[in-house]
Amino acid sequence: MTVSEVRRELTDRFRSSGVESPEVNAEWLLASLLNCSRTELPLRLDETIPDSQLEHLNSQAARRAKREPLQHILGTACFCGLEFQVTPAVLVPRPETEELIELAFETAKTMPCPVIYDFGTGSGCIAVSLAKRLAKAKVIASDISDEALRLAKANAEQHEVIKRVEFRRADGSALAAGEQVQLIVSNPPYIPTSEIAALEPEVRDYEPRLALDGGRDGLEFYRMLARLGQVALTPGGSLIAEFGDGQEDEIESIFRKATWPNIRFAKDLCGKPRIVIASTGQ
Repeated sequence: MTVSEVRRELTDRFRSSGVESPEVNAEWLLASLLNCSRTELPLRLDETIPDSQLEHLNSQAARRAKREPLQHILGTACFCGLEFQVTPAVLVPRPETEELIELAFETAKTMPCPVIYDFGTGSGCIAVSLAKRLAKAKVIASDISDEALRLAKANAEQHEVIKRVEFRRADGSALAAGEQVQLIVSNPPYIPTSEIAALEPEVRDYEPRLALDGGRDGLEFYRMLARLGQVALTPGGSLIAEFGDGQEDEIESIFRKATWPNIRFAKDLCGKPRIVIASTGQ
């Protein structure tokens, strides 16, 4: 079969399975198989794919048709222009979180030697991306999952920032009593427990529940972060955290009750409020 024929078959298969953007998914699998970029595929549509490669591709396609995330099948995800290893032990990095990186970078770039705490690091995509962009920063990254921490360390090594990212295992804050940082960043669990069953299969069935479940109302970790920031941030320090659709008012209320003097919100690529930026003031 030619690349063109296989692309058409995969697209039809994924469409019938309810996969979003079926043709894009087909192209990513083909590009991986042929060891080329997606933009190169149109130049190779008439090539014949050997049967041995088709068998491997069909195995991958069967997994995707069952709604296993494409990134788990390929083993990597692109985030902030970097390639990260991903497994079912961590959330797949999302484009929306790249805005958090931009905001954190703008906040920290004027600091001489910023110390940043990444709460719930998962794959390490936030910690590693910030360490790559902020050459003099030290990053503390924590997670409750040993598997996630092993993967995050591998990503830090891959991107040559392992010497500036300290990984700590913790259920809750990993900062010691009296330890302070200039910036806290987080993409914590924010899905209400009762809503997890209704999530799309890629998330519900394949991503770690620990990284999704934000408690009864989805806001458990924001209450913790609001308390933590009051004691763990230096004067003038900031906390930047991603949240879910429709949670803006509740999160503002949480931070105001915790007496944060400065609270504002940033929007995602779709124009929806997605990130809270709170600072302690001077």
